[in-house]
Amino acid sequence: MSTNPSTSCTAFAGNRQIACGDLRLVALKAWEAAHSDQLAPLLIFDDQTSKLIDIDFRGSAEVLSDRLSKMEMAAAPMSDPTTSDGAKRGPGRPRLGVVAREVTLLPRHWDWLGTQPGGASVALRKLVEQARKSNQGADRLRDAQEAAYRFMSAMAGNEAGFEEAARALFAGNRELFSRHVGSWPIDVGNHAQKLAAPAFEEVWSRSAR
Repeated sequence: MSTNPSTSCTAFAGNRQIACGDLRLVALKAWEAAHSDQLAPLLIFDDQTSKLIDIDFRGSAEVLSDRLSKMEMAAAPMSDPTTSDGAKRGPGRPRLGVVAREVTLLPRHWDWLGTQPGGASVALRKLVEQARKSNQGADRLRDAQEAAYRFMSAMAGNEAGFEEAARALFAGNRELFSRHVGSWPIDVGNHAQKLAAPAFEEVWSRSAR
């Protein structure tokens, strides 16, 4: 996956959390653990998605820091557009960072889009933004559940009560989830609770409406 040294993440050595914060800090802490005598497997999780972040720990800490710097440069936003001689471009279409991809629609959809102010691209962007706003709660719930389950599967798949905790997570049962997660190694359980919290908050918010 694409990573940035400023990405918030958490590192585990076995069942013990060894660092959390931006990737640069966490990677250097994990490098220290990787070059120590401890044999526990090292895993670094993206705090937002719980996807694993692959870091090459070969070489010295300085080599690792240089790798992270290169990643940072690659992930940095491009500067404002200029002309070939370095001067600022004049008035014209602003640089929006848009990405061109194929979209397949029925003829009547294209006909309708063509009548909208600004054309099809502007209309599609507006529709997407409207959908994002109206689905924020559902997206937040789904994202939190998926992140928590992804972490749980990687770190606690063999722990007692895993299946029950997973069912409680997707059922929105915070009490039952906490009961099963509470029997796991403390750092693993605490991180699972942290990841699942937004999902339970969204479920509570919906029930209170």
